[in-house]
Amino acid sequence: MKKGIKAVFFLLMLSLLPISTILAQETEDNSSSVAKGPKYGSDSATCVMHLSLYREFYKQKNFKDAFPHWRWVFRSCPLASQNVYIDGVKMVSARIDEAKDAAKKEALIDTLMMVYDQRITYFNREGYVLGRKGTDLYTYRPDKTEQIYQILKKSVDLSGNKSEGGPLVYYFRSIIGMVDLQKLDKSAIVDGYDQISQIIDHNIKENAGKAEKLASWENIKGNIESTFEPYATCPDLISMYEKKYAESPEDVELLRKITTILERKDCTKEDLFFKATESLHKLEPSAQSAFLMGKLSLQKDQASKAADYMQEAANLFEDSADKIKALEILASINFSQRNFSQARTNAQKIIQLNPNYGKAYLLIGDLYAASASMCTGDDLGGSTVYWVAVDKYQKARSVDPSVEEEASAKISQYSRHYPKASDLFFRDMVEGTSYTVGCWINESTTIRGIK
Repeated sequence: MKKGIKAVFFLLMLSLLPISTILAQETEDNSSSVAKGPKYGSDSATCVMHLSLYREFYKQKNFKDAFPHWRWVFRSCPLASQNVYIDGVKMVSARIDEAKDAAKKEALIDTLMMVYDQRITYFNREGYVLGRKGTDLYTYRPDKTEQIYQILKKSVDLSGNKSEGGPLVYYFRSIIGMVDLQKLDKSAIVDGYDQISQIIDHNIKENAGKAEKLASWENIKGNIESTFEPYATCPDLISMYEKKYAESPEDVELLRKITTILERKDCTKEDLFFKATESLHKLEPSAQSAFLMGKLSLQKDQASKAADYMQEAANLFEDSADKIKALEILASINFSQRNFSQARTNAQKIIQLNPNYGKAYLLIGDLYAASASMCTGDDLGGSTVYWVAVDKYQKARSVDPSVEEEASAKISQYSRHYPKASDLFFRDMVEGTSYTVGCWINESTTIRGIK
Protein backbone atom coordinates (compact mmCIF):
# COMPACT_ATOMS: atom_id res chain seq x y z
CA MET A 1 0.00 0.00 0.00
CA LYS A 2 1.43 3.43 -0.96
CA LYS A 3 2.25 5.83 1.89
CA GLY A 4 -0.38 8.40 0.92
CA ILE A 5 -3.17 5.83 0.65
CA LYS A 6 -2.02 4.22 3.89
CA ALA A 7 -2.21 7.58 5.68
CA VAL A 8 -5.72 8.28 4.33
CA PHE A 9 -6.84 4.83 5.42
CA PHE A 10 -5.33 5.44 8.85
CA LEU A 11 -7.14 8.79 9.14
CA LEU A 12 -10.44 7.16 8.15
CA MET A 13 -10.06 4.47 10.80
CA LEU A 14 -9.16 7.12 13.33
CA SER A 15 -12.33 9.06 12.64
CA LEU A 16 -14.45 5.97 13.34
CA LEU A 17 -13.00 5.44 16.84
CA PRO A 18 -14.57 7.07 19.91
CA ILE A 19 -12.38 9.86 21.27
CA SER A 20 -12.03 8.08 24.63
CA THR A 21 -10.51 5.07 22.85
CA ILE A 22 -8.04 7.24 20.96
CA LEU A 23 -6.99 9.03 24.13
CA ALA A 24 -6.49 5.73 25.89
CA GLN A 25 -4.11 4.63 23.16
CA GLU A 26 -1.81 7.63 23.80
CA THR A 27 0.47 6.08 26.42
CA GLU A 28 3.39 8.49 26.69
CA ASP A 29 4.26 9.31 30.28
CA ASN A 30 3.75 12.99 30.99
CA SER A 31 4.21 12.67 34.72
CA SER A 32 7.29 14.89 34.55
CA SER A 33 5.46 17.80 32.93
CA VAL A 34 5.77 21.09 34.78
CA ALA A 35 3.37 23.38 32.88
CA LYS A 36 -0.32 23.12 33.67
CA GLY A 37 -3.19 22.68 31.24
CA PRO A 38 -5.10 19.95 29.44
CA LYS A 39 -2.79 17.35 27.92
CA TYR A 40 -4.48 17.54 24.50
CA GLY A 41 -5.23 21.26 24.51
CA SER A 42 -8.61 22.91 23.92
CA ASP A 43 -9.47 20.67 20.93
CA SER A 44 -8.51 17.21 22.11
CA ALA A 45 -9.98 15.35 19.10
CA THR A 46 -8.02 17.41 16.56
CA CYS A 47 -4.91 17.21 18.69
CA VAL A 48 -5.04 13.43 18.86
CA MET A 49 -5.69 13.24 15.12
CA HIS A 50 -2.61 15.33 14.27
CA LEU A 51 -0.56 13.56 16.91
CA SER A 52 -1.46 10.15 15.52
CA LEU A 53 -0.88 11.21 11.91
CA TYR A 54 2.53 12.73 12.59
CA ARG A 55 3.59 9.65 14.55
CA GLU A 56 2.44 7.34 11.74
CA PHE A 57 4.40 9.27 9.11
CA TYR A 58 7.35 9.58 11.50
CA LYS A 59 7.54 5.81 11.99
CA GLN A 60 7.70 5.47 8.20
CA LYS A 61 10.62 8.00 8.25
CA ASN A 62 8.43 10.21 6.08
CA PHE A 63 9.45 13.46 7.77
CA LYS A 64 8.05 15.61 4.98
CA ASP A 65 4.44 14.51 5.57
CA ALA A 66 4.93 14.19 9.32
CA PHE A 67 6.15 17.76 9.75
CA PRO A 68 2.88 19.74 9.24
CA HIS A 69 1.01 17.52 11.70
CA TRP A 70 3.90 17.70 14.19
CA ARG A 71 3.95 21.50 13.90
CA TRP A 72 0.22 21.68 14.68
CA VAL A 73 0.71 19.57 17.84
CA PHE A 74 3.80 21.58 18.85
CA ARG A 75 1.84 24.83 18.64
CA SER A 76 -1.63 23.80 19.77
CA CYS A 77 -1.21 21.02 22.38
CA PRO A 78 2.38 21.19 23.66
CA LEU A 79 1.63 18.93 26.63
CA ALA A 80 0.45 16.07 24.44
CA SER A 81 3.64 14.03 24.64
CA GLN A 82 7.32 14.43 25.41
CA ASN A 83 7.91 12.54 22.15
CA VAL A 84 6.81 15.70 20.32
CA TYR A 85 10.13 17.29 21.35
CA ILE A 86 12.32 14.22 20.94
CA ASP A 87 10.94 13.58 17.44
CA GLY A 88 10.90 17.28 16.65
CA VAL A 89 14.65 17.62 17.20
CA LYS A 90 15.29 14.80 14.73
CA MET A 91 12.95 16.18 12.08
CA VAL A 92 14.08 19.80 12.36
CA SER A 93 17.75 18.75 12.36
CA ALA A 94 17.15 16.74 9.18
CA ARG A 95 15.55 19.78 7.52
CA ILE A 96 18.50 21.97 8.58
CA ASP A 97 20.93 19.52 7.02
CA GLU A 98 18.93 19.47 3.79
CA ALA A 99 18.38 23.25 3.57
CA LYS A 100 20.21 24.99 0.71
CA ASP A 101 18.94 28.52 1.34
CA ALA A 102 20.92 30.28 4.11
CA ALA A 103 17.95 32.28 5.43
CA LYS A 104 15.76 29.18 5.61
CA LYS A 105 18.52 27.30 7.37
CA GLU A 106 18.85 30.04 9.99
CA ALA A 107 15.08 30.03 10.55
CA LEU A 108 15.13 26.27 11.07
CA ILE A 109 17.98 26.59 13.59
CA ASP A 110 15.83 29.10 15.49
CA THR A 111 13.01 26.53 15.41
CA LEU A 112 15.33 23.84 16.77
CA MET A 113 16.34 26.08 19.68
CA MET A 114 12.64 26.78 20.30
CA VAL A 115 11.92 23.04 20.47
CA TYR A 116 14.46 22.66 23.24
CA ASP A 117 13.15 25.69 25.14
CA GLN A 118 9.55 24.52 24.91
CA ARG A 119 10.51 21.05 26.09
CA ILE A 120 12.05 22.60 29.22
CA THR A 121 8.93 24.72 29.75
CA TYR A 122 6.56 21.76 29.59
CA PHE A 123 8.66 18.79 30.69
CA ASN A 124 11.62 20.25 32.64
CA ARG A 125 14.86 18.12 32.68
CA GLU A 126 16.57 21.46 32.18
CA GLY A 127 20.16 20.34 32.69
CA TYR A 128 19.84 17.43 30.25
CA VAL A 129 17.92 19.40 27.59
CA LEU A 130 20.30 22.38 27.77
CA GLY A 131 23.19 19.98 27.17
CA ARG A 132 21.54 18.82 23.94
CA LYS A 133 20.63 22.39 22.99
CA GLY A 134 24.16 23.71 23.53
CA THR A 135 25.66 20.82 21.57
CA ASP A 136 23.39 21.50 18.58
CA LEU A 137 24.04 25.23 18.77
CA TYR A 138 27.78 24.50 18.67
CA THR A 139 27.17 22.30 15.61
CA TYR A 140 25.05 24.78 13.65
CA ARG A 141 26.32 28.13 14.95
CA PRO A 142 29.89 27.57 16.20
CA ASP A 143 30.58 31.32 16.13
CA LYS A 144 28.00 31.94 18.92
CA THR A 145 30.66 31.19 21.53
CA GLU A 146 29.25 33.18 24.43
CA GLN A 147 25.71 31.84 23.96
CA ILE A 148 27.00 28.26 23.70
CA TYR A 149 29.11 28.76 26.81
CA GLN A 150 26.22 30.12 28.89
CA ILE A 151 23.88 27.27 27.83
CA LEU A 152 26.40 24.49 28.47
CA LYS A 153 27.71 25.98 31.71
CA LYS A 154 24.18 25.99 33.10
CA SER A 155 23.66 22.44 31.84
CA VAL A 156 26.81 21.12 33.55
CA ASP A 157 26.15 23.06 36.75
CA LEU A 158 22.62 21.62 36.93
CA SER A 159 23.42 18.07 35.84
CA GLY A 160 26.75 17.53 37.61
CA ASN A 161 27.73 13.87 37.52
CA LYS A 162 24.67 13.10 35.37
CA SER A 163 26.00 15.22 32.51
CA GLU A 164 26.32 13.53 29.13
CA GLY A 165 29.76 13.19 27.60
CA GLY A 166 29.07 15.21 24.43
CA PRO A 167 27.99 18.41 26.21
CA LEU A 168 31.07 18.16 28.46
CA VAL A 169 33.36 18.14 25.42
CA TYR A 170 31.63 21.13 23.83
CA TYR A 171 31.43 22.97 27.13
CA PHE A 172 35.20 22.72 27.52
CA ARG A 173 35.73 23.94 23.96
CA SER A 174 33.42 26.87 24.62
CA ILE A 175 35.45 27.83 27.69
CA ILE A 176 38.60 27.93 25.57
CA GLY A 177 36.68 29.97 22.99
CA MET A 178 35.66 32.48 25.69
CA VAL A 179 39.29 32.80 26.79
CA ASP A 180 40.36 33.36 23.18
CA LEU A 181 37.75 36.14 22.96
CA GLN A 182 39.19 37.57 26.21
CA LYS A 183 35.82 37.24 27.90
CA LEU A 184 37.20 34.83 30.52
CA ASP A 185 40.51 34.70 32.34
CA LYS A 186 42.90 31.92 31.28
CA SER A 187 42.46 30.25 34.67
CA ALA A 188 38.86 29.43 33.63
CA ILE A 189 40.33 26.73 31.39
CA VAL A 190 41.91 25.04 34.40
CA ASP A 191 38.78 25.48 36.51
CA GLY A 192 36.65 23.99 33.73
CA TYR A 193 39.08 21.13 33.29
CA ASP A 194 38.90 20.39 37.02
CA GLN A 195 35.08 20.42 37.08
CA ILE A 196 34.75 18.29 33.96
CA SER A 197 37.46 15.81 34.99
CA GLN A 198 35.71 15.12 38.28
CA ILE A 199 32.46 14.34 36.43
CA ILE A 200 34.27 12.08 33.96
CA ASP A 201 36.20 10.27 36.70
CA HIS A 202 32.93 9.68 38.57
CA ASN A 203 31.32 8.12 35.49
CA ILE A 204 34.36 5.99 34.69
CA LYS A 205 34.18 4.60 38.22
CA GLU A 206 30.40 4.10 38.01
CA ASN A 207 30.66 2.20 34.71
CA ALA A 208 33.69 0.07 35.61
CA GLY A 209 31.82 -3.15 34.82
CA LYS A 210 30.07 -1.93 31.66
CA ALA A 211 32.50 -2.25 28.77
CA GLU A 212 30.66 -0.12 26.20
CA LYS A 213 29.87 2.77 28.53
CA LEU A 214 33.32 2.62 30.09
CA ALA A 215 34.96 2.83 26.65
CA SER A 216 32.76 5.83 25.80
CA TRP A 217 33.72 7.71 28.97
CA GLU A 218 37.40 6.89 28.54
CA ASN A 219 37.19 8.25 24.99
CA ILE A 220 35.63 11.46 26.35
CA LYS A 221 38.41 11.69 28.93
CA GLY A 222 41.00 11.36 26.17
CA ASN A 223 39.26 14.12 24.20
CA ILE A 224 39.31 16.49 27.17
CA GLU A 225 42.93 15.64 28.02
CA SER A 226 44.13 16.29 24.46
CA THR A 227 42.22 19.59 24.34
CA PHE A 228 43.71 20.66 27.67
CA GLU A 229 47.25 19.58 26.82
CA PRO A 230 48.43 22.93 25.38
CA TYR A 231 47.45 24.62 28.66
CA ALA A 232 48.69 21.86 30.99
CA THR A 233 52.37 22.70 31.40
CA CYS A 234 53.45 23.30 34.98
CA PRO A 235 54.66 26.87 34.27
CA ASP A 236 51.29 27.72 32.71
CA LEU A 237 49.35 26.24 35.61
CA ILE A 238 51.54 28.01 38.17
CA SER A 239 51.18 31.36 36.40
CA MET A 240 47.40 30.90 36.33
CA TYR A 241 47.08 30.13 40.03
CA GLU A 242 49.86 32.01 41.82
CA LYS A 243 48.03 35.33 41.71
CA LYS A 244 44.77 33.74 42.89
CA TYR A 245 46.57 32.03 45.75
CA ALA A 246 48.27 35.29 46.79
CA GLU A 247 44.89 37.04 46.83
CA SER A 248 43.01 34.28 48.73
CA PRO A 249 45.48 32.04 50.61
CA GLU A 250 42.70 30.82 52.94
CA ASP A 251 40.06 30.04 50.31
CA VAL A 252 39.54 26.32 50.93
CA GLU A 253 37.79 25.70 47.61
CA LEU A 254 40.62 27.42 45.71
CA LEU A 255 43.25 25.46 47.67
CA ARG A 256 41.53 22.17 46.87
CA LYS A 257 41.42 23.13 43.20
CA ILE A 258 45.12 24.10 43.09
CA THR A 259 46.31 20.94 44.83
CA THR A 260 44.05 18.68 42.76
CA ILE A 261 45.07 20.16 39.41
CA LEU A 262 48.79 20.32 40.18
CA GLU A 263 48.80 16.77 41.49
CA ARG A 264 46.83 15.49 38.49
CA LYS A 265 49.31 17.14 36.08
CA ASP A 266 52.38 15.97 38.08
CA CYS A 267 53.44 19.46 39.17
CA THR A 268 53.98 18.42 42.80
CA LYS A 269 57.57 19.70 42.94
CA GLU A 270 56.42 23.27 42.40
CA ASP A 271 56.59 25.60 45.41
CA LEU A 272 52.95 26.63 44.90
CA PHE A 273 51.84 23.04 45.38
CA PHE A 274 53.69 22.87 48.69
CA LYS A 275 52.30 26.19 49.92
CA ALA A 276 48.74 25.41 48.86
CA THR A 277 48.85 21.94 50.41
CA GLU A 278 50.30 23.34 53.63
CA SER A 279 47.61 26.04 53.80
CA LEU A 280 44.87 23.51 53.12
CA HIS A 281 46.21 21.22 55.84
CA LYS A 282 46.17 24.07 58.38
CA LEU A 283 42.60 24.99 57.48
CA GLU A 284 41.26 21.45 57.07
CA PRO A 285 43.69 18.98 58.62
CA SER A 286 43.16 15.37 57.58
CA ALA A 287 45.12 12.14 57.52
CA GLN A 288 45.60 12.42 53.75
CA SER A 289 46.79 16.03 53.83
CA ALA A 290 49.18 15.25 56.71
CA PHE A 291 50.57 12.31 54.74
CA LEU A 292 51.00 14.45 51.63
CA MET A 293 52.72 17.20 53.63
CA GLY A 294 55.06 14.59 55.06
CA LYS A 295 56.07 13.45 51.57
CA LEU A 296 56.49 17.03 50.36
CA SER A 297 58.63 17.91 53.38
CA LEU A 298 60.84 14.94 52.58
CA GLN A 299 61.27 16.25 49.03
CA LYS A 300 62.51 19.50 50.56
CA ASP A 301 64.92 17.63 52.88
CA GLN A 302 62.94 18.77 55.91
CA ALA A 303 63.12 15.46 57.78
CA SER A 304 61.94 16.73 61.17
CA LYS A 305 58.84 18.38 59.69
CA ALA A 306 58.22 15.27 57.60
CA ALA A 307 58.36 13.10 60.73
CA ASP A 308 55.84 15.32 62.51
CA TYR A 309 53.43 15.16 59.58
CA MET A 310 53.80 11.38 59.21
CA GLN A 311 53.14 10.92 62.92
CA GLU A 312 49.99 13.04 62.54
CA ALA A 313 48.92 11.01 59.52
CA ALA A 314 49.52 7.72 61.35
CA ASN A 315 47.38 8.97 64.25
CA LEU A 316 44.55 10.19 61.99
CA PHE A 317 44.35 7.32 59.51
CA GLU A 318 41.66 4.78 60.39
CA ASP A 319 42.48 2.10 57.84
CA SER A 320 45.30 -0.24 58.93
CA ALA A 321 46.94 -0.25 55.49
CA ASP A 322 47.08 3.56 55.51
CA LYS A 323 48.49 3.60 59.04
CA ILE A 324 51.20 1.13 58.00
CA LYS A 325 52.07 3.29 54.99
CA ALA A 326 52.60 6.34 57.23
CA LEU A 327 54.42 4.42 59.98
CA GLU A 328 56.80 2.82 57.47
CA ILE A 329 57.88 6.22 56.14
CA LEU A 330 58.09 7.57 59.69
CA ALA A 331 60.33 4.69 60.79
CA SER A 332 62.57 5.28 57.76
CA ILE A 333 62.88 8.97 58.69
CA ASN A 334 63.78 7.94 62.27
CA PHE A 335 66.40 5.60 60.84
CA SER A 336 67.92 8.35 58.69
CA GLN A 337 68.13 10.56 61.79
CA ARG A 338 69.82 7.68 63.65
CA ASN A 339 66.97 7.60 66.13
CA PHE A 340 67.11 3.80 66.11
CA SER A 341 64.98 3.19 69.16
CA GLN A 342 62.08 5.29 67.82
CA ALA A 343 62.40 3.66 64.40
CA ARG A 344 62.05 0.23 66.02
CA THR A 345 59.03 1.40 68.03
CA ASN A 346 57.26 2.47 64.83
CA ALA A 347 58.23 -0.78 63.07
CA GLN A 348 56.77 -2.71 66.00
CA LYS A 349 53.53 -0.73 65.66
CA ILE A 350 53.36 -1.92 62.07
CA ILE A 351 53.81 -5.52 63.22
CA GLN A 352 50.98 -5.07 65.72
CA LEU A 353 48.73 -3.99 62.86
CA ASN A 354 49.96 -6.74 60.51
CA PRO A 355 52.16 -9.51 61.99
CA ASN A 356 52.94 -10.73 58.47
CA TYR A 357 54.35 -7.47 57.15
CA GLY A 358 57.87 -8.61 56.30
CA LYS A 359 59.28 -5.16 55.56
CA ALA A 360 58.89 -4.16 59.20
CA TYR A 361 61.10 -7.06 60.31
CA LEU A 362 63.63 -6.18 57.61
CA LEU A 363 63.75 -2.63 58.92
CA ILE A 364 64.40 -3.75 62.49
CA GLY A 365 67.10 -6.10 61.20
CA ASP A 366 68.72 -3.18 59.36
CA LEU A 367 68.57 -1.07 62.52
CA TYR A 368 70.39 -3.79 64.45
CA ALA A 369 73.00 -4.33 61.75
CA ALA A 370 73.67 -0.58 61.62
CA SER A 371 74.31 -0.55 65.38
CA ALA A 372 77.54 -2.58 65.33
CA SER A 373 79.76 0.45 65.77
CA MET A 374 77.54 1.74 68.59
CA CYS A 375 77.29 -1.51 70.54
CA THR A 376 80.90 -2.59 71.16
CA GLY A 377 80.47 -3.37 74.85
CA ASP A 378 80.15 -7.10 74.05
CA ASP A 379 83.95 -7.48 73.87
CA LEU A 380 83.48 -8.79 70.33
CA GLY A 381 83.58 -5.45 68.50
CA GLY A 382 79.79 -5.23 68.22
CA SER A 383 79.51 -8.35 66.06
CA THR A 384 76.85 -9.89 68.33
CA VAL A 385 74.31 -7.47 66.89
CA TYR A 386 74.37 -9.48 63.67
CA TRP A 387 72.78 -12.42 65.49
CA VAL A 388 69.64 -10.41 66.30
CA ALA A 389 69.72 -8.76 62.88
CA VAL A 390 69.68 -12.16 61.14
CA ASP A 391 66.91 -13.30 63.49
CA LYS A 392 64.74 -10.48 62.12
CA TYR A 393 65.60 -11.28 58.51
CA GLN A 394 64.70 -14.93 59.10
CA LYS A 395 61.40 -13.87 60.67
CA ALA A 396 60.64 -11.62 57.68
CA ARG A 397 61.30 -14.48 55.27
CA SER A 398 59.11 -16.87 57.24
CA VAL A 399 56.03 -14.63 57.39
CA ASP A 400 56.15 -12.76 54.08
CA PRO A 401 57.09 -14.50 50.81
CA SER A 402 57.27 -11.15 49.04
CA VAL A 403 60.48 -10.24 50.91
CA GLU A 404 62.07 -13.71 50.75
CA GLU A 405 64.75 -12.80 48.21
CA GLU A 406 65.78 -9.60 49.98
CA ALA A 407 65.77 -11.29 53.39
CA SER A 408 67.91 -14.19 52.13
CA ALA A 409 70.45 -11.77 50.66
CA LYS A 410 70.73 -9.93 53.97
CA ILE A 411 71.09 -13.18 55.91
CA SER A 412 73.94 -14.19 53.62
CA GLN A 413 75.56 -10.75 53.91
CA TYR A 414 75.44 -10.32 57.68
CA SER A 415 76.01 -13.89 58.82
CA ARG A 416 79.53 -13.47 57.43
CA HIS A 417 80.11 -10.93 60.21
CA TYR A 418 79.35 -13.33 63.08
CA PRO A 419 82.16 -13.69 65.66
CA LYS A 420 84.76 -16.36 64.90
CA ALA A 421 84.26 -19.69 66.68
CA SER A 422 87.72 -19.34 68.24
CA ASP A 423 86.77 -15.95 69.72
CA LEU A 424 83.69 -17.52 71.25
CA PHE A 425 85.78 -20.37 72.71
CA PHE A 426 88.21 -17.99 74.45
CA ARG A 427 85.25 -16.14 76.00
CA ASP A 428 83.53 -19.30 77.22
CA MET A 429 80.60 -18.65 74.87
CA VAL A 430 78.93 -21.83 73.61
CA GLU A 431 77.23 -21.91 70.23
CA GLY A 432 73.53 -22.65 70.38
CA THR A 433 73.06 -21.23 73.86
CA SER A 434 71.04 -18.13 74.73
CA TYR A 435 72.59 -14.70 74.77
CA THR A 436 71.17 -11.22 75.36
CA VAL A 437 72.46 -8.46 73.13
CA GLY A 438 72.70 -5.31 75.20
CA CYS A 439 73.24 -1.72 74.13
CA TRP A 440 69.92 -0.10 73.11
CA ILE A 441 68.73 -3.41 71.62
CA ASN A 442 68.28 -5.58 74.75
CA GLU A 443 67.05 -8.62 72.88
CA SER A 444 67.66 -12.32 73.47
CA THR A 445 69.16 -14.47 70.70
CA THR A 446 71.28 -17.59 70.08
CA ILE A 447 75.09 -17.64 69.95
CA ARG A 448 76.54 -18.46 66.53
CA GLY A 449 80.07 -18.43 65.17
CA ILE A 450 82.00 -18.90 61.95
CA LYS A 451 85.16 -20.93 61.42
